[in-house]
Amino acid sequence: MEQKNSLLGTDEQPLNTPTGDEKTLAVLSHVLTLIVWLFAPLIIYLIKKDESEFVTAHAKESLNFQITISLVGLLLIITIVGIFLLWVVGIFAMILIIVATVRASEGKLYRYPFTLRLIK
Repeated sequence: MEQKNSLLGTDEQPLNTPTGDEKTLAVLSHVLTLIVWLFAPLIIYLIKKDESEFVTAHAKESLNFQITISLVGLLLIITIVGIFLLWVVGIFAMILIIVATVRASEGKLYRYPFTLRLIK
């Protein structure tokens, strides 16, 4: 399994080639977080967890990333000075969501960097 590492996360080829529908749901698990935060990957995960390893992997990764970003944002708000850094976290999160979306559309498994893996 080929794996590509970078500051923007890691990606690798899945064992089984995902179908078009699987790719679409994986993409949605990342993109919809821009609109409905962590509810989209949670719903996708709960619906597809027994049907598709590819979709499940992307939904879990997206869910873990959203939880991590939320915790970081909360910590920054609590520190008051950190409020001024929220925009940096927001831009970085947006870039990573775009990268994850592209990897999902390419049929690759993607892992966000700096993410707490709370949902396993």
